[in-house]
Amino acid sequence: MDGKESAKVSATATGAIRADLHCHSMFSDGTLTPEALAERAAANGVTLWALTDHDEIRGQPRARAAALAHGVGYVSGVEISVTHAGRTIHIVGLGFDDGDTVLERRLQRLRQGRVDRARAIAEELGRVGIAGAWEGAMRYVRNPELMSRTHFARYLVALGVCSTPAGVFKKYLVRGKPGYVPHEWALMADAIGWIRGAGGMAVLAHPGRYRMGRAAGLELLAAFQERGGEGIEVATSNHNDEECAYWAGLAAQHGLWASCGSDFHDPAESRMDVGKAPDLPHGVKPVWEGLRGSAV
Repeated sequence: MDGKESAKVSATATGAIRADLHCHSMFSDGTLTPEALAERAAANGVTLWALTDHDEIRGQPRARAAALAHGVGYVSGVEISVTHAGRTIHIVGLGFDDGDTVLERRLQRLRQGRVDRARAIAEELGRVGIAGAWEGAMRYVRNPELMSRTHFARYLVALGVCSTPAGVFKKYLVRGKPGYVPHEWALMADAIGWIRGAGGMAVLAHPGRYRMGRAAGLELLAAFQERGGEGIEVATSNHNDEECAYWAGLAAQHGLWASCGSDFHDPAESRMDVGKAPDLPHGVKPVWEGLRGSAV
């Protein structure tokens, strides 16, 4: 479907929709190719899929072609890092024109910031006795512009410093730990504007993951909507059943579209496989009914 056409996907046209609208490939911090992810999604019964690499859309053509080859509907996707009220927040863009040059230029600037941060992380790890972290992490990078904390975590696991990537994050890579480097990402209003400018919808990713109190969560949601955000991830590997129900209730209350996704990165590391996110609860508006950008 042309990016200028409607992206609304109906159950009558596609059968019962099983969507996964949040996962990552080797173009960012995942380990599988877009083709392998599409195959995995199809095998797990996914009928509507989006590849949402961090600050990167160059995997979109391959993901779309692979999805079509497996008979899976496809929606363009990206996950953009933003800084808001001193926190790093993620916003998923869906259904945009992935050939939009303005969006790509803005994302390229964010990727350069990731490289700068990664060099600083390597220096910080060196100060606590972990030498060669830059070179080590690079062994796990497939896209040199998207070096992330996850790549450092994989290297430190290989060194035997920790047994899991999650353990590395907890000991070294989060605020207050020796390998943590603060970074200013995009402004929320800018990221939402880039997505909407390319014809897509902005979705607040895994809000329960930010571990903020309910008052702060409501403030975040209000700020997101004020800036043009229209959707929220409800069913995700980052939410337990209680959180899923809570954010579903807020989505319905505030008139937000509800999205779902596994946030899959790697078969061994991820909490949930592609296509295995819980179904959206009753009473919410599925995000695919509101998309305006490109979908097939």
